[in-house]
Amino acid sequence: MLPRDSTASPAAVPTALTDSDRAVSPALGAVLLVGITVAVAAILGTVLFGQAAALGGSPPTASFDVSAESDRITLSHEGGDAVDVHALRVEISIDGDPLTHQPPVPFFAAEGFHGGPRGAFNPETDDEWAVGETTTLRVAATNDPALEAGARLTVELFYGDHRFASLSTRVDG
Repeated sequence: MLPRDSTASPAAVPTALTDSDRAVSPALGAVLLVGITVAVAAILGTVLFGQAAALGGSPPTASFDVSAESDRITLSHEGGDAVDVHALRVEISIDGDPLTHQPPVPFFAAEGFHGGPRGAFNPETDDEWAVGETTTLRVAATNDPALEAGARLTVELFYGDHRFASLSTRVDG
């Protein structure tokens, strides 16, 4: 314990750490923090700019076919360019009324649909919907309006904000 003498100098206080030991932890922490920040920024930049590039281009030129039976909608890529499913938006309407729950693409177990789709809209498949590939969605009874026999089904495909296909058919029994 130091005497209460005002003449005691700070140099007389014993130190457990040397000057060279004190700056190691803060310096290492700062380097790690900067490294983590740069890595997160690089990942976010890649993802965001990649999506912006996909949405910024012109829509693909392609032809499709649609059929519907009971609760199933089947879309087939008949010809033209491959379509990046991450840039794709699908809008479905029945007799002119849009479904309450539209399918997010790609998806699995989305509200208003039974399970996951088969084919190109399933997230387990590749990112491109190519010629000859088919995808099937099953509309759940919780979605409205109901997919009933004889109804006019319309499926519109959008690439970003550009509609590039509009398909229509009657629902089979």
